[in-house]
Amino acid sequence: MSERKLFTSESVTEGHPDKIADQISDAILDAILEGDPYARVACETVVNTGLAMIVGEISTETYVDIPKTVRETVKEIGYVDAKYGYDFKTMSVLTGIDEQSEDIAVGVNNAFETRESQGVSTGAGDQGLMFGYATNETKEFMPLPISLAHKISRRLTEVRKDNTISYLRPDGKSQVTVEYGEDGKPKRVDTIVISTQHHENIPATQIYDDLLKYVVQEVVPAELLDEETKYFINPTGRFVIGGPQGDAGLTGRKIIVDTYGGYARHGGGAFSGKDPTKVDRSAAYAARYIAKNIVASGIAEKCEIQLAYAIGVSQPVSIAVDTFETGKYDEAKITEVIRELFNLSPDGIIDMLNLRRPIYKQTASYGHFGRTDIDLPWERLDKVDALKDLLRNS
Repeated sequence: MSERKLFTSESVTEGHPDKIADQISDAILDAILEGDPYARVACETVVNTGLAMIVGEISTETYVDIPKTVRETVKEIGYVDAKYGYDFKTMSVLTGIDEQSEDIAVGVNNAFETRESQGVSTGAGDQGLMFGYATNETKEFMPLPISLAHKISRRLTEVRKDNTISYLRPDGKSQVTVEYGEDGKPKRVDTIVISTQHHENIPATQIYDDLLKYVVQEVVPAELLDEETKYFINPTGRFVIGGPQGDAGLTGRKIIVDTYGGYARHGGGAFSGKDPTKVDRSAAYAARYIAKNIVASGIAEKCEIQLAYAIGVSQPVSIAVDTFETGKYDEAKITEVIRELFNLSPDGIIDMLNLRRPIYKQTASYGHFGRTDIDLPWERLDKVDALKDLLRNS
């Protein structure tokens, strides 16, 4: 008998301390881009009991009331009472912001390839490698484990905010283990783990029953659940102290949650708080855009794209394509078509995806990819026909 193939991914709610930090950083980024689309922003947030500290480098001609933006974000998440251990009204907000380094600005403002000419092109703001991924195993072109984990986490927030389960508090996590068949396709959900912050004196049995009924059964397709599916709901039995009171939070500490749940590789760069000249963010979005259109076109069942950049150089130093032996065309040919169809310089990506606008805070919880609840340009499928035509005629 062959070993079962299991894969697990996790998600966290918007009230998780690391996600609070991500949302604050992106809320500040959005507020700045609203007034100055060409601002340079690298905004990092630290949260702890009663505290949010904003640090980083920002170069802009607009003004943003950072403490006000922080408090509005925390209030929207749901930390509205001091008994939660974190409260938008009484928290302290500290700022330590510098301007972007002149050395980095030179590389971004004038690309290496055009520095000696009259033309000006934007170079990459740093070296690094970014991955994008897509698979046809879900309608969102995402791996099933992370797709279900995000849906559970988002549902936890919904039932808290609409008072379906009135005793929930903002912090929470989910984890989903999926069993795959020999054909590599998802067969069933093997295990679901949910840990959610709650008011005191709520019986563990009530939490278990309510989350099973109002969360799991609402978002996980019934055909994926069976008598062997295991549920671990608040497995420690108690989760009252949470949020920044229970654990410090940092921007960029949930990069696997933000992307593909570990199912695809990751270059290591975080997204939140970074303006689109930072290829950590914009090139990862472009790589997902390419991979999703390749899979949606039927060129491959799975696709992973790697892009790599050097600071101050506009074009990627490498493009790598992996279709995991599911592709209809040679990967070298797919790479050639990608270079022809997509402008992958920082400027080209920004223009292609219209990134100089305040769209980022909405991505800071429940994943940057596979979202059907919001309109994100890198999730469009508008390159499918062009990819097919170029590959057929190449």
